[in-house]
Amino acid sequence: MATVKRKPVFVKVDQLKPGTSGHTLTVKVVSTKPVLVNKPRGARSLSALSQPSQPPRIAECLVGDETGSIYFTARNDQVDVMTPGATVILRNAKIDMFKGAMRLAVDKWGRIEVTEPATFDVKENNNLSLVEYELVNAE
Repeated sequence: MATVKRKPVFVKVDQLKPGTSGHTLTVKVVSTKPVLVNKPRGARSLSALSQPSQPPRIAECLVGDETGSIYFTARNDQVDVMTPGATVILRNAKIDMFKGAMRLAVDKWGRIEVTEPATFDVKENNNLSLVEYELVNAE
């Protein structure tokens, strides 16, 4: 039986909800801000003693489309791709929660592709990362 590849369904930023994943969307990078990662003292393994390990590179990137914007957490090589003004396709993206707010991320199961420059203007005044969510236990 042959595996049929599903054509990805593209979503808009304003359709993103907490706790969801598997999103494919085209966004424009508005800004990128590196985040300093402090390694805890004494957190060294034996392999780290023989070769210096690179600290993880993380950047908070404001991305969006004509419906809204959201912060994207770029990690390591992703930081190089997420340059302001770039248009990218995020494949298999997921929503992480950080301090009660949504963050978009692409882990090892997804990918980021640079694509043709988008013709839309990012709607920055609808930033989904500024909406605070409260965890409610359903009983």
